[in-house]
Amino acid sequence: MAATIHDVAREAGVSASTVSRVLNGSAPVNEEKRRRVLRAVEKLNYRPNALARSLKKKRTHSIGLIVPDITNPFFAEVAKGVEDVAREYGYTVILCNSENDPARERTYLNVLQEKQVDGVIFVTAGANEGDRVGRLERGIPVVMLDREIPGIPADAVLVDNEEGAYEAAKHLLALGHRRIGIITGPLLLSTAEERLEGYKKAMREAGVPVKPRLVKDGGFTFQGGYAAMHQLLEGGNDLPSAVLASSDIMALGAMKAAEERGLRIPQDLALVGFDDIMVASLVKPALTTIAQPKRQMGQLAVEMIVERLERGRRRAKRVLLRPKLVVRESCGSGRRSDGA
Repeated sequence: MAATIHDVAREAGVSASTVSRVLNGSAPVNEEKRRRVLRAVEKLNYRPNALARSLKKKRTHSIGLIVPDITNPFFAEVAKGVEDVAREYGYTVILCNSENDPARERTYLNVLQEKQVDGVIFVTAGANEGDRVGRLERGIPVVMLDREIPGIPADAVLVDNEEGAYEAAKHLLALGHRRIGIITGPLLLSTAEERLEGYKKAMREAGVPVKPRLVKDGGFTFQGGYAAMHQLLEGGNDLPSAVLASSDIMALGAMKAAEERGLRIPQDLALVGFDDIMVASLVKPALTTIAQPKRQMGQLAVEMIVERLERGRRRAKRVLLRPKLVVRESCGSGRRSDGA
């Protein structure tokens, strides 16, 4: 028969409430008593009843994580960061992949609420879920990760996307490029819009006009980046000499399209990505990109939920992390003059 909390109390010579305080950390306990309790727990191989404890504390020690595309290595790496840090705090993670489907996103928000998760980390697919997320946030902590929904007073962990794209475009401009294309994500998403704005800012500062023909939506997918690059390379004499892809996964698709066109990177076409997923350093040529602090994003999102649950923080917190330009091989290093 499994040991009970009362068995542990008898073995340690303390009350059951003292055992509970030691195991839950709910109140200070004399150090000598704490050690006796822990020795008794080990000797009797005591395992607290997680279900009963959850019902009593009205906690499930679970966190929901909704991402739009788990096949995108960026979200897979963020999810791993969330899971690793949640585990350190004693929480399990329920991963939901919305596949950029608003209906599926709504379903998962409802499912997580029904499962009574203690908090939700939410990467929106761009669906109009502001009201639903707002109602959810009034009941449990919600952290918006990577992307914001305007008007929702929830915690948020974001990266300065405009600054990242600005630095990427400046890097290409410093190499002498003037005909610079950009492959964006869907512009209803804050990340895509901000990265486009960073590109435009760098071009304006350099006195280079932004040509609408050199702006293509790649949908934040490999296939979209592939199709967008083919479109950029159908411009006759007005071809880009460099392209900024607003995600690494789109940059990989763009690489394939350029190769099919017989173009060499970086000799014929410079390319920059955004995210710094693991494969970015492994492809040939290695991809110059904007690194996002993926594990730190996951860590901060979990810590925000823990702060709300265990430390009683009420005011919403917004953290904006800085990205970093990582220069590799896909841009070359020599200056060139392309004209405008």
